[in-house]
Amino acid sequence: MKKLLIVLLFPIASVFASETTNETKITFQNFPWGTSQEEFIKKMGQPINREEQDGLISLIWENVFMYGYKTYMLAYFTKDGLQGGTYYFLTYDMDQLIRCYTEMQQELLSKYGPTSLYRVIQKEMRDYECLWKVSENYIHLKTNTRLGEPVRLLFLSPDLARQITGKS
Repeated sequence: MKKLLIVLLFPIASVFASETTNETKITFQNFPWGTSQEEFIKKMGQPINREEQDGLISLIWENVFMYGYKTYMLAYFTKDGLQGGTYYFLTYDMDQLIRCYTEMQQELLSKYGPTSLYRVIQKEMRDYECLWKVSENYIHLKTNTRLGEPVRLLFLSPDLARQITGKS
């Protein structure tokens, strides 16, 4: 899982220095960073899977709705509680995938403002992504239409971002 996180987070490390100055409080699924697994599970129900690697626990849920789209949701925990999460949006064709990405991008732009990494959807098939750094938290939206990847929306707490990128 850690290798997967590192691969997924590589773009974050490359733009680590830029930051959105928005003072918005970042949460995941309306839970603040540090929420215990027990409290998270109490509200969200039992996960369908649990993985642990190098002290990072990943809990997985299916059929979680985000902005009207069905997703697989992963929540990441350390000994200090909730530290991040990812939504994988279930889309069934290219039109729905691009519509989902565009809608998520607009939601995030309106909530968090301009991004430090912004690739506009064009007619050519390639990866599309946006990255926000808000009060040392990271929010990363990405898809790769060429590879048929789902739209992925990742939230990282400052602690997990530092752990993954190796920056202090």
